[in-house]
Amino acid sequence: MKEAVICGGQRTPFVKSMSFYQKTTNQELMTAALMSLTQKFNLQNQILGDVALGSVINASNEWAMPRECVLSSGLHPWTPAHYIQRACGTGLEAISQIASKIKLEQIEWGIGGGSDTNTDLPILYPRSFSEKMIALNSARTFSQKFQSLLKLRLSDLKPIFPAVLEARTGLSMGQHCEKMVQEWQISRADQDRLAFESHQKGAQAVSENFFDDLIFEFKGVKKDTLLRGDTTVEKLAKLKPAFDFPGDRTLTAGNSTALTDGASCVLLASREKAQKQGLPILAKFVDFEVAALDFVKGDGLLMAPTLAVSKLLERNNMKLQDFDFYEVHEAFAGQVLCTFKAWNDPVYCKNYLGRNQILGDIPRDRLNVKGGSLAMGHPFAATGGRIVATLAKLLKNHGKGRGLISICTAGGMGVAAILEAP
Repeated sequence: MKEAVICGGQRTPFVKSMSFYQKTTNQELMTAALMSLTQKFNLQNQILGDVALGSVINASNEWAMPRECVLSSGLHPWTPAHYIQRACGTGLEAISQIASKIKLEQIEWGIGGGSDTNTDLPILYPRSFSEKMIALNSARTFSQKFQSLLKLRLSDLKPIFPAVLEARTGLSMGQHCEKMVQEWQISRADQDRLAFESHQKGAQAVSENFFDDLIFEFKGVKKDTLLRGDTTVEKLAKLKPAFDFPGDRTLTAGNSTALTDGASCVLLASREKAQKQGLPILAKFVDFEVAALDFVKGDGLLMAPTLAVSKLLERNNMKLQDFDFYEVHEAFAGQVLCTFKAWNDPVYCKNYLGRNQILGDIPRDRLNVKGGSLAMGHPFAATGGRIVATLAKLLKNHGKGRGLISICTAGGMGVAAILEAP
């Protein structure tokens, strides 16, 4: 198959929801990222093979969001686009789809990415309200319309706000993670320590101007606003638990990702196309895997990356320690630590991964070396693009080696990928 190479990425600054991006839609965020990528790589009026974009919190009137973004981006209007969604794995899924099409020689180049905003929320109303409004609209006489209005009740007007709840359990992602850290006996102190390290690494990367060519100014914001280089373990330890759950609650606003707004996208091409167009080649997109576990019957909601990574390693005949960089999405510090503990548990590795030996430890000095989601924020569908662009640049600067990506998602799923130096 052809090689799929990563040429680079662009993203908005990631900001705390309900702050800097007021009255900004997903489509506006995603269009801005796509426009910036188009300008950065001189793609104006170029016809790309495909563009895959998505979001988790989406409005019904943005059903054509990817195509609309392309039409406003500067790319040639003949560039097709499609919409995808795999919860927090949406961005990486989009990028992997473009990479797969390149490898299969279906296209020569394309873009994958995603955006999310918890500020411009699509607010719904009960189905009873919709049904009565349809009846009112269908009424032909004044009497029929009046009778339809009389059927309206105050309960019909109660808004339904989006919530990060699992429909089959009624629990939030945070509550599910509280359950996981209790089962795996992850301490509050260890979670706070991981969060502290994430902020420290992120602050160091900013001081080194690492993100300058990956982030563009948007709405007057020039950098991520959630990063706290001045935080300490002592400050984090004073925060109150954030989620209601029985037992010793350990998840806080400090060791959990905040609701975040932002967008990101990544340009990929075949090696031949990149060379022909004079595009940089930062890394190769080697392989991708997705997995799921039965969280309804007791599996940890956010533990599926353990399986996705295991399957990816097996297919590529590799060990967990065979990487120079590890980009593990920090939805919660507790989720990351549960994953690490599971990979060292012989019973879990046998029963869930089908392995007779443990996967072992990840060298912590290679983990999220430029900061993770706890520091940068987590606009659900945009996280994959942030991670891929960061890891590709790391591998290019390193000049050799491989990187492993692991992302947990809602619905008990997980996605993973391998990148390699060019």
